[in-house]
Amino acid sequence: MDADVGIIGLGTMGSMAMWQLAKSGASVIGFEQFGVGHDRSAAGGESRIFRTAYKEGTHYVPLLKDAYKLWRNLEEESGNPLLTLTSGLIIGHPETADMKNVYKSIQEYHLDHEVLNWEEAGKRYPQHRLQKGEQIIIDKLSGYLRPQLSIVSAVQRARDLGAEIHSHTAVDHIKSERDGVTIFAGGKTFKVRKVLVTAGPWAVNFMQEFADFMDVRRLVNAWFLPRKANHFCEENFPVFTREREGFYYYGFPSVDGNMVKIGMFTTEKSRISSPDSLDRAVDLKELAAFAEIIEKDLPGLYPDPSRVNSYMEIYTADRHPVIGTSTGQDRIIYLTGFSGHGFKLAPVMGKIGAELALYGKTDYHIEPFSPARFIREGSV
Repeated sequence: MDADVGIIGLGTMGSMAMWQLAKSGASVIGFEQFGVGHDRSAAGGESRIFRTAYKEGTHYVPLLKDAYKLWRNLEEESGNPLLTLTSGLIIGHPETADMKNVYKSIQEYHLDHEVLNWEEAGKRYPQHRLQKGEQIIIDKLSGYLRPQLSIVSAVQRARDLGAEIHSHTAVDHIKSERDGVTIFAGGKTFKVRKVLVTAGPWAVNFMQEFADFMDVRRLVNAWFLPRKANHFCEENFPVFTREREGFYYYGFPSVDGNMVKIGMFTTEKSRISSPDSLDRAVDLKELAAFAEIIEKDLPGLYPDPSRVNSYMEIYTADRHPVIGTSTGQDRIIYLTGFSGHGFKLAPVMGKIGAELALYGKTDYHIEPFSPARFIREGSV
């Protein structure tokens, strides 16, 4: 064997799994088709939100609490600042399903929070122009992560612990056999006991049986200059998410002391045929949608962006990740399909992936994420 575990893709999840595996003393080989810390996938864009009051389901909250601890562990081990807490604003009408789900997660896990009605919100956070009846929930354990620095930090820490990294090396094919898995990459073959598929949008290439129930989506981020810089610094303008009248978007303070980042959540209309077909150009129609948001909701920003970029995410049919093995393929473990909300969970998901690779099980509750849910539904 060349290693106990091979990892395909050293981005969001692969980097964290490699760190956890190397910490455990396992031998691990990682393959990354681009450079480690690249911006071509879901980790691009320099910042990601960390939040614990969670609209996607209360069962994520224990995972997020452990993820927070692991983020701090990685900071300590790497010496790099990765997570900055600003608190976080969830803005919307209290009767929407997402706001109700946020309340549910807060109540079930007694999360530290505050609720501001329309008048209170307008006084404390005048940067946001709220509509009558909207409110703000303040998630006290929320802030932003530095995604690419986080990935590089995890991979470097794994390297320091003995991991083997093959950067700029695409995996062409994997073959599961009785005694292990053969990886064909860079014109060579490698033999490992288990494989973790953490290839983000490219994961579909290694799990064709689920291809009909996973789609790659293009997302656009834009950066805007503030009219008054101090109004949008971390102390005055926390990270936020907002839903209103067909717009569902999120934003960050001026983490670089200069620009405010705004991103829109993707929809099925954002699908692209394959990760290799990503169009990184942003057209005028897309810019118009951002301009409408700025004009109506964030008038303290100049409406023309100083920078725009497009990236990718991979979604599943139910918008929950795929974690585990497929029928008859217990040596190949999938850790993918995080549907736009995975980065904050990355270190705990890396730990789960490492445990599945080493022990075939984990104490974390991952049944809702099993690949078998699609098979049971007759999807495969």
